[in-house]
Amino acid sequence: MNIAASTQLFIILGLTLIFFIWGRWRYDVVAVLALLAASLLGIVPAQQTFSGLGHPAVITVAAVLIISKALQNSGILDHFASYLVKTTDNTLLYTSLLVGVAAILSAFMNNVGALALLMPLALRSTSENKIPPAAILMPLSFGTILGGLMTLMGTPPNIIIASYRQQISGEPFAIFDFAPVGFFLALAGVIFVTLIGQKLIPKARRGKQSPEELFEINDYIVEAVVTSASQYLQTPVSELEKQSENFEIVGLLRGQQRIMGKRHLEQVELREKDILILETDPGKLPELLEKLGLELVSEVALKKKDLDSEEVSVVEAVVVPGSRVEKRSFQNLRLQSRYGIALLGIARQGRSLKQRLNHVNLQAGDILLVQGETTNVFEMINRLGCLPLAKRNLKVSKPDAFWPIAGFATALTVSAMGWVPVHIAFCTTIALLGLFKIFPMRDAYEAIDWPVILLLAAMIPLGQALENTGGTALITDTITGLSAYTGPVVILTIVMIVTMTLSDIMNNAATAVIMAPIATAVAIKLGVNPDAFLMAVAVGASCAFLTPIGHQNNILVMGPGGYRFGDYWRLGLPLEILIIALGVPLICWFWPL
Repeated sequence: MNIAASTQLFIILGLTLIFFIWGRWRYDVVAVLALLAASLLGIVPAQQTFSGLGHPAVITVAAVLIISKALQNSGILDHFASYLVKTTDNTLLYTSLLVGVAAILSAFMNNVGALALLMPLALRSTSENKIPPAAILMPLSFGTILGGLMTLMGTPPNIIIASYRQQISGEPFAIFDFAPVGFFLALAGVIFVTLIGQKLIPKARRGKQSPEELFEINDYIVEAVVTSASQYLQTPVSELEKQSENFEIVGLLRGQQRIMGKRHLEQVELREKDILILETDPGKLPELLEKLGLELVSEVALKKKDLDSEEVSVVEAVVVPGSRVEKRSFQNLRLQSRYGIALLGIARQGRSLKQRLNHVNLQAGDILLVQGETTNVFEMINRLGCLPLAKRNLKVSKPDAFWPIAGFATALTVSAMGWVPVHIAFCTTIALLGLFKIFPMRDAYEAIDWPVILLLAAMIPLGQALENTGGTALITDTITGLSAYTGPVVILTIVMIVTMTLSDIMNNAATAVIMAPIATAVAIKLGVNPDAFLMAVAVGASCAFLTPIGHQNNILVMGPGGYRFGDYWRLGLPLEILIIALGVPLICWFWPL
């Protein structure tokens, strides 16, 4: 054991954990800095510093993300999910079907992709049936997480655990090796969150309005008429906006004509009695009206539907963790000029922000009300890394739409039969879809969650270094020391609880990388089956229900559901207790110690 090196590595990993919890810096940046620090100190050999980029687990995660996007873009899953959940008007049965479908989809595609398919459907149903979004969205998020327990590609921790098993034994877990334990846990979890979940969500949140009602746009979007005294008559709208940074023109009414969207407004010259729709800070409004020669129109308050037209649509979208807009403002990103998108509103944790919107630094989970060209607004939102809350009008065109399904099924089959490694089968499918232009390679690159890839690529060498320096052995000795007072089943339970706790406060993939070698070493020292301990890590790393930061999906439903940070443990804690109570016996049954 290299005491000095292991001590230095413990310090690096401890600081990494602190920065993960703090959340001020992106987790991929933190992980890469930790790797570079270990490399500079000689803990990670220079030739192995970036070896994680070529690791099978990293390649498999990237491939699963791409295939998930191809399946999502095909439109087939949208139609399947929509048809299935429309079969009943009963709220409880509807919620059960929705969460059940979420779990099934998540078993075979990326969790975020499954949520992206179903959240617009859930929000539309809550609006139509007057059901509070908070009553459905948290169970929906938890359902997508639970579904990932069932298969290899369901969640990155399973991929990491399977890859680590190959490293130590020469044979990875197969695609459906996770199913015996994962299926029963997912089934029990779905039943729990649908039958009991709504009762555990705070009543104040259950009464929150839908996204359509959330934005009180009349607080910062007003109508003002151009008077005969205005010095800007016959002036293009684009020139008028240059007169001040305190407002933005998002529409113009001229008689029966409605002109919406920046690109349609730029060259329109102002006339007397034109009505401008302005987005501005209420405190700046009187000064602005006087300067521009406008008068406030005091009529019925504006609604969201008043801001769109045949050419322009107004859409809600959620800021995804790690997206290019997170922690930046619209003004800083120059989204108006680059993408033709106007920001009309921001809602954060169920409350509409009323300050100057273009200057607000966006946070993960914020809901944005944006205005853009109907033909490409969804594409622009996706490029920004945000998740649209409206359902796209996808058309399933045969036969191209079915090729991603066929390719995925083929890759799944040859992998399950053991004929081809998972990462090779999936990458071959992606290459063929790209070769025949069924799925554009540009979309493939955009589908990859690069922060997660960098996180994994950085953490894998650090995990290997923990073993090489003797750090894993030191932790193992501490845990196995408890065996003098208890049996291996209790140690297995402790490993699952520790893993689950870490996953609630840091990325689940990073948790699996750190805990897999520790769990294996503990099992070997106790003289029991390492597979059981690896399964405990797989389950624990995937079950992040206590906080919104434990899993991307928890953050994504936070804004639309109007949840607060402390709401998650109310449903998440009993669910985690249930997972532990059922998971340990199931693991011991299917993977005997």
